[in-house]
Amino acid sequence: MRDYRIFSSTDNSYTAGRSAFNIKAKSLRLGDFTEIEVRALLAQHEAEKGQKFGDGALARIWELTRGQPWLVNALAAEACSASEVEGCIDAVAIDDAKEALILARATHLDKLADKLREDRVRRIVEPLLAGSGAPGDLPPDDLDYVVDLGLVRIDGSVEIANPIYREVVPRQLTYLMERFIPHRTAWYVDAEGNLEVAKLLEAFQVYLRENAEHWADRFGYGEAWPQLLLQAFLQRIVNAGGRLEREYGLGRGRTDLLIRWPGSGDPTRVRSHVIECKVVRQGRSAEGTIRTGLAQTARYMDRCRAESGHLVIFDGRQGRTWQLRLFRRSETEAGKAITVWGM
Repeated sequence: MRDYRIFSSTDNSYTAGRSAFNIKAKSLRLGDFTEIEVRALLAQHEAEKGQKFGDGALARIWELTRGQPWLVNALAAEACSASEVEGCIDAVAIDDAKEALILARATHLDKLADKLREDRVRRIVEPLLAGSGAPGDLPPDDLDYVVDLGLVRIDGSVEIANPIYREVVPRQLTYLMERFIPHRTAWYVDAEGNLEVAKLLEAFQVYLRENAEHWADRFGYGEAWPQLLLQAFLQRIVNAGGRLEREYGLGRGRTDLLIRWPGSGDPTRVRSHVIECKVVRQGRSAEGTIRTGLAQTARYMDRCRAESGHLVIFDGRQGRTWQLRLFRRSETEAGKAITVWGM
């Protein structure tokens, strides 16, 4: 309601309606539930239907949605409808429900794709995806609009409103990219069922070199397209058996990706692989960016208890040839082995 328009029959045109004598409604948005309200809502379901959500499921719903009303209800409804057991719904069922909603391109999430095409949304979301800029650099009116949409929130910093949106945004933007990547999961899984991450990143180097001009010219989010192309490539492969988690935000200077893949012979054991992405910007030193990135990657590996760590360096400087940009080398940081990939 913030950007209402008034049609003038006299001028046969629309006006912005900013006269001091016009009454303008406030920008309205249904607020997010608190964690207590989420639990109370699902307790009502249990009382009516006798179907219980376990503590792990309740915590996971809150973690994934941060109380966004549509997401809370859709996630719970999907978990209930997909559950073959009338017993307690657990956190695994919630994760399965989340993936089902995303793959089904549910109406709410599909409409999000339309909003991402708007310039005023792009001006806010693009620096978030690229990890560049600062809150003061964002256009205030655009920021207010995207906050009203519930797409981002301001909580000491500007960030995507919840983890589901954090996953959906790049997946919506790379929907066509992912569909046209001619690679298959089986190519990157060894005989024991383990994901060969190094082989996967090596293949992406080749794919990037062959397709960079095609995607760079067609993709609207110009500053963030290399990171998004990598995410599309990884999602295409990992989605068949594992999970790709993302962390990004304004001013972070990096994008954190985490691959979770089931361990061979033991489905309850999950192997974690960290991929940290950084961009060498014009006027910056590649080695300085790598040194900073190594420290960040090591900390991320420690936090995630990752079995392997990879630092991907996108060279955004003008005039750099592919021969100079593409490389692979091994480093050690804080006692952790990290492979550095130049892109």
